[in-house]
Amino acid sequence: LRQQAEQTCRQLVRTQEEHKRLLQAAVEQAEELEQSLRSAEAVLAERAAQLQDAQAQLTRNQLLIKDLREENTGFAMAVQAAEQKQKSTEEKNQLLEEQASALKQLIGKIMPASLSV
Repeated sequence: LRQQAEQTCRQLVRTQEEHKRLLQAAVEQAEELEQSLRSAEAVLAERAAQLQDAQAQLTRNQLLIKDLREENTGFAMAVQAAEQKQKSTEEKNQLLEEQASALKQLIGKIMPASLSV
């Protein structure tokens, strides 16, 4: 009976030691997981900051694009007005050339007549 008690006691001690080792391993694993979690949180915080910066830059770029579109519209209207003015000027120039040609013809007819008098 005594031997059984001693054997049972030794078995309990071994079981207790094994439980202590398992507990220590679990504590170490929990600490590693906690460290991994802190690292992941730091990475996520950094990434969140980068995304906020990117969002701010995107907003600025959208405003710049809007301003450029408005400016582009103004330029397009100015180009259209300049083209209209150029067309009008070309038409007036054509008319003046026709008038100049008609005057040359008239002078050509008048000059021989005035020289013959």
